[in-house]
Amino acid sequence: MKTCALILSFVAVATAAVVTSPFDIGVYDYHNRIGIPEASRILKLENEIIQGQSRIVGGSTTTIEAVPYLAGLLITIGLSSISMCGGSVISDTRILTAAHCYNDGNNIARAITIVLGSNYLISGGTRVNSVDVVTHPTYNPRTITGDIAVIRIEKITFLSTIQPVNLPGGPDAWSSIAIASGYGITRDGESASLVQVIRSVPLHPISNNLCRLVYGSLIKDDHLCTDGWAGRGICGGDTGGPLVFERDNETFLLGVGSFVSARGCEALQHSGFTRVATFEDWIRSLM
Repeated sequence: MKTCALILSFVAVATAAVVTSPFDIGVYDYHNRIGIPEASRILKLENEIIQGQSRIVGGSTTTIEAVPYLAGLLITIGLSSISMCGGSVISDTRILTAAHCYNDGNNIARAITIVLGSNYLISGGTRVNSVDVVTHPTYNPRTITGDIAVIRIEKITFLSTIQPVNLPGGPDAWSSIAIASGYGITRDGESASLVQVIRSVPLHPISNNLCRLVYGSLIKDDHLCTDGWAGRGICGGDTGGPLVFERDNETFLLGVGSFVSARGCEALQHSGFTRVATFEDWIRSLM
């Protein structure tokens, strides 16, 4: 999750060259390119924090108590490689994430450990293994459509640090400000010793037409984008995680992290999410 403020013109970003390939925005082969390196970095960082060798500075840090619906996914690829993604608790037996976290078009997860109620991926909280994973039938990692999946787990006990998030409750769900959270990196090339593990960031959803100015025809109706103003957005390791909004003192799930610009987290370009409302009936059919 990144929150660095960069004083650059957003207009220049909106008129930048259109990205026309899914290879450019981080879905295909996600695990080799992003997930596995990021998991290694996070695990190293957490070991340093636990051993008292690093300090936590900067950014919008938070704790699991503030985002009890946040899940971390540790994903086994091949024989021993570990990748990572985010997820959202939607019931005591279901986790919602991005389909590419399970199958990125080049790798299929061999096992997934879901981390709940913890500020760290490698220690604390409740850890459960996936029972099975269902990806949406329209999912295509090359076109980035249907990038959503439901993970089934054994029944868990809700605590103050583990709570479900509400589904949006209809296609008209919208908010001018939404909150993304995750265990991922905070800026391009960041030092692993200078970050908090969980971060959250306020983001502004934008129209799909505006998002198409950057990503072109790759943006479909089932996508939702947030602007990249002030260098804010999701980053490596955050995909699969929640984008939420508040309504009547309750938290609702607006999007599932799907992709970021290949130009980097600080490129002031839009973050891409799967629009949960589009898939709500399908999600409920699996609960």
